[in-house]
Amino acid sequence: MTEDAYQYVDLPEAAVVTTRALLTARENITDTVAARAMMCIHGGAGHGKTLAVNTCLSELEPAEDVRRVTFRARPTARAVRYELFTALDLPGEPPRHPSEFDRLLKNALAEHPRTFLVDEAQWLNGEAFEYFRYLWDEPSTQLAIIFVGGEGCHTVLRREPMLSSRIFIWQHFTRLTPDEVQQVIPLFHPVWADADPDDIAFADSHAAHGNFRAWAQLTAHTRTGLARTGRPRADRELLRWAFSRLA
Repeated sequence: MTEDAYQYVDLPEAAVVTTRALLTARENITDTVAARAMMCIHGGAGHGKTLAVNTCLSELEPAEDVRRVTFRARPTARAVRYELFTALDLPGEPPRHPSEFDRLLKNALAEHPRTFLVDEAQWLNGEAFEYFRYLWDEPSTQLAIIFVGGEGCHTVLRREPMLSSRIFIWQHFTRLTPDEVQQVIPLFHPVWADADPDDIAFADSHAAHGNFRAWAQLTAHTRTGLARTGRPRADRELLRWAFSRLA
């Protein structure tokens, strides 16, 4: 992916738009970090969760030490230990014994305040979530933890009362409403800056459905179509061509 990547699409000129969800996330994350607490941001794929959280956390850096870990499969507590070891840039080789490993991580996490972004948290099972709680509960650690994941993340957390009772803030990301689409999409990319509002509504109802990732894909195809046809802006014919490339 290039530096112009947006929602897994190479999309030059795309802007991070301040939606209501992003504004809420900014406030929630700021309060969670200040309280050294844990929060959960969850919602469907492509709703802008990770982008919003990374945008908000980047505003806190470098004053706040933010570490990011991402899980792509269901990790064990052992795998979580290794991910944290790597994220903390700890020297040497990881300890072989769990008790020694735990002591090393606790000592490192007690050095100064840190915030962990745990992305794709829907892959975590109860054991992995419990390990994060175990570290957070340690009096000497100075941790804020932000879990970001799909709906499965919320479901698993709710099944773990020892952990869910410690979640400071829950935030659910949803699709953009039709009104939000009209406000946000013209600011999102120059392709839509002077588009007819009816065409934006047409694109949303037929292809994007309030999903930011779908809008990014549609924008990339629309941008390609405009470049190839020389048209000044997207019309229904070009939009239908772009729709044909989407699932």
